[in-house]
Formats: sequence, structure tokens, C-alpha cells
Amino acid sequence: MEEKDLAEIIGRNIMRLRKTANMTQQELADKIGYSDKSVSKWEQGNGIPDIRTLAQIASLFNVSVDDLIHEERGRVVMPAKTRLLRRVITMLCSVAICWLVAVIAFVIGGIISPGEKYLWLAFVYAIPASAIVVLVFSCIWSYKWVRIAAVSVLIWTALACIYLTVYLTTGQPKIWLIFLVGVPLQFLALLFFLWRKRIRFFK
Repeated sequence: MEEKDLAEIIGRNIMRLRKTANMTQQELADKIGYSDKSVSKWEQGNGIPDIRTLAQIASLFNVSVDDLIHEERGRVVMPAKTRLLRRVITMLCSVAICWLVAVIAFVIGGIISPGEKYLWLAFVYAIPASAIVVLVFSCIWSYKWVRIAAVSVLIWTALACIYLTVYLTTGQPKIWLIFLVGVPLQFLALLFFLWRKRIRFFK
């Protein structure tokens, strides 16, 4: 198959899936981090997205990459609301597992060491663990704003865990200075996401 033929097939499939999902070119572009001009170019068969972007588009429309590079097979696209609901439920169930582990650790710790005063820290540690879970899923599903929020929560709650652990176990009064580390980390995280978005916009 020639590259032009492949580009036209991929373009038709992207257009079909986008329209079936009631999505504009701009909406699709926003979700995958490109400009609407790029989406238009692909749909016209004047270019082919890279393999990573094809995987993003396939995941977005609940199809495989193979479905994108072959002629239409009549596959039904899952409605956007149903897909979103399933993803939210999956994410919440995964986060719930983090809290279940925290509860188990709290209970077992209480049984083994009944006099331990700081078992409640298990629930504090569950917060950054939950943020990591949300971050992983938001990267898989290309939810950039959820990803930014998850990174922010992860940074500050991880620092809070370090602060509480050190302060409660050693009484070190200066440990609060560790939160100053969060300022450049937060700035770098935001800068990274904005830089990636800007680079992709001009692709």
C-alpha cells in the first residue's frame, strides 16, 4: 500500500470517528495536543500522525490502531458520555484500592503495635498514592488538565508526607522548609505542560 493511500484511509477513519462522536476538529485537536490545522491535514490525507498520536486517537475513540489504518469495518463508537463514565468508574475504583490498602495497613498496624500513635499517617500517604493513580490514567487517556492537577496534588501531598513523618518522629522544627521545594517543582511542572502544548500546537 502506498503512503498516500494509507494517509487517505487514516484520514477518512479519523473523520468518521470524530463525526460519529459529535466532535469538532478543534475539540479533537485539543484532546490530543495538536492544532485543528493538523487534524484537518490528516483528514484530507495530506499527512499521517505519528504512531504515538495514532495510539492516542485510537484510545480516545475506543478503537485499535489497526482500525485506523484499515478500511472502515463498521465498528460502533462508544458514546462519549458512556466512555467518560467508564473511565471515571475505573479511576475511582483504582483510587479506592489505595485507600483500602491504607485501611488494611492501619488495622494491621493497630493489631501489631497497639500503642503506635502515628498509624493515621497511612491515610495521609494514601493521598499522593491516589494522585499517582489518577496521573497514570490521565496520561493514558490524554486528559491534560487532570494530569496537571494530579501532578500538583502529588507534589504538595508528597512534601506533606515527608514533613509529617520527620516532624512527628524527630520533632525537627525546621522541616517546614521542605515546602519551599514545592514552589520550583510546581513551576517546572506547569512550564513543562505549557511547553509541550506549545510545541505540539505548531506541528
